[in-house]
Amino acid sequence: MKKFISLLLLAALFASCNEYQKALKKDDVAAKFAIGTEMYEAGKYTKAIRLFEQIAPAYRGKPQAEKLFYMFAQSYYKTKQFNLSGYQFESFVSSYPKSEKLQESAYLGAKSYSMLSPVYSLDQVDTFKAIDKLQAFIDSYPNSEYTEEANKTLQSLTAKIEKKVYENAKGYNTISDFKSAIVALDNFVADYPGTVYKEDALFYRLDSAYKLGINSIESKKEERLLVAKTAYANLVKYKVDTKYKEKADEMLVRVEQDLQKFTNK
Repeated sequence: MKKFISLLLLAALFASCNEYQKALKKDDVAAKFAIGTEMYEAGKYTKAIRLFEQIAPAYRGKPQAEKLFYMFAQSYYKTKQFNLSGYQFESFVSSYPKSEKLQESAYLGAKSYSMLSPVYSLDQVDTFKAIDKLQAFIDSYPNSEYTEEANKTLQSLTAKIEKKVYENAKGYNTISDFKSAIVALDNFVADYPGTVYKEDALFYRLDSAYKLGINSIESKKEERLLVAKTAYANLVKYKVDTKYKEKADEMLVRVEQDLQKFTNK
């Protein structure tokens, strides 16, 4: 009996594949739509895409177009072709503003762009685009069933941008461009006052000011050492028991020693 059932399933699969191949070669758009729908419902999204791509232009403006373009966008999304799914979902939302699939499509369109967001160390153009799309969705559908998830994704992407900006600022310290590091870290703390990297940013701000100060020419040394001293004060004011306390205290001792030369003049 099991063997018989297996043979039936195999025969059905063969027939399905045969129908699919025939549909690809036919000019019958209705047949392509029917087989494409069958492939979509069976989870064979790549095959469905091939058929939908052939008939999409012919179906624009027709009664079945809404279903077709929803399946088309979903098929791209399911196969992780997020550039294409983002475009198709946006097009769907624009074309069918009264669709019952409107909010889902608007959310998946925005989410598609978020899936293109790379690791923080790479260019974040796609991340900024995804943030804009997600914020637009949240603003348009504040009470949607997808809003909570959209907010979580938005927070994740915003945190990625924050990390990118912090690492870029810290990077100036790493390459010993201390003047640029001071400016960049000041800007970072000002732009992200609640950042989780604030303690680190304040320390590297101190480290940059310290190294710039002790290595300066005499005419600029006092002024820069005073800047470093202020940077120390800002760090311990923010967190008195900072994890950088030992290093920071060592810097302060050296700064005060060097400043003595100017007060004794």
